[in-house]
Amino acid sequence: MRSRGEIEARQWDLLRGLFARVPASSFYGRKFRGLEAPKSIADFCARFPFTTKTELARDQHAAPPFGTVLLEPIEHYTRLHQTSGTTSSPMRWLDTPESWNAIGDCWIRVLTAAGVTKADRFFFAFSFGPFIGFWMAFDAAQRLGCLCLPAGGMSSAARLRMLMDTRATVLCCTPTYALRLAEAAAQEKIDLSKSAIRRIMVAGEPGGSIPSVRARLEQLWPGARVCDHHGMTEVGPVTYECPKTPCRLHVMEEAFIAEIIDPTTGAPAAKNDRGELVLTTLVRTGAPVFRYRTGDVVQPRADVSCECGSHELSLEGGILGRADDMALVRGVNVFPSAVEDLIRSFPEISEYRVTLKNSEMEIEIESDREGVDAALHKALQTTFSLRVPVRNVPGNSLPRAEMKSKRWIRA
Repeated sequence: MRSRGEIEARQWDLLRGLFARVPASSFYGRKFRGLEAPKSIADFCARFPFTTKTELARDQHAAPPFGTVLLEPIEHYTRLHQTSGTTSSPMRWLDTPESWNAIGDCWIRVLTAAGVTKADRFFFAFSFGPFIGFWMAFDAAQRLGCLCLPAGGMSSAARLRMLMDTRATVLCCTPTYALRLAEAAAQEKIDLSKSAIRRIMVAGEPGGSIPSVRARLEQLWPGARVCDHHGMTEVGPVTYECPKTPCRLHVMEEAFIAEIIDPTTGAPAAKNDRGELVLTTLVRTGAPVFRYRTGDVVQPRADVSCECGSHELSLEGGILGRADDMALVRGVNVFPSAVEDLIRSFPEISEYRVTLKNSEMEIEIESDREGVDAALHKALQTTFSLRVPVRNVPGNSLPRAEMKSKRWIRA
């Protein structure tokens, strides 16, 4: 493990090298016009403007199909991926072989921190599309020497049979789909206690660092440990789960400059205060982002050093939510992750959906246990000081997702 001083020295070397290439990008040439090169990381964070997703999307719209961020001629790029586009038009992102290998190294850190070795059989329970995470995980697991088992284009039942037959030891999917597979296993009368799965690698949603979700998954998949991490299409893999402390993520600061800001003012958050994560990519040099506002809300750990030996930034509770996802319900700020943590503490609830309308919230649940709706209603009142209507609906009437869940409906 590098010391804090060694990490910061590496960051500064990489940042200086990156800035020497900035003139190759029309986007950053315009954005940084008139600014002298940074003299230190602190100077960079103090003087240079944020980059936002809206800016990047506008640039791609004005100069389709890839925008003007690129630092290399187009013929140097070999990979294309794009955002999910759940709240806006998808944004495309390109990688050179060098950039791809660099962020692949980050993904290998995610795997090794989770205790994955070349002896593992890695099961990828999703369909491979333009989403970056699946491709990168597959490539990194191959580089590590794992037997990689792609399970795209299959039903949940077919995936479960393949997972059991091949004696897969690592499952990679979203927390939502790991829950869905366990539900499907019960329907198909497949005993997951007889599976060989020992690690469930999750991302794409906050669930992996929500205690009640982790507990539910580890109960449904006996013998497995949930391992969280997170990343974004625009930046690549960012964090790995602390090997010693569940629900704590470490930012891979040898590949990123990380800042935490007040999401309202944009000023640095007070020491140890919750805020929005801002990232500068240092090794993904084909299409870098500088001071990128991720929208992810995080809680930094006070102590820089960790029991695991890392001196990188620690995020307690992982990604707590997104700044733009917070709901205002009758004057009370409510994060979806906090609601999920409460709902998943009721093992009798198999699925749920939240509807928001005119500052009001109501929840639908699926449960075959009488009285759970009343119990959840009481728990919501105790936790959030809100009276939230809870309605029990027939089993399998709420939608299930293979990737990211869409449980919150804003009417």
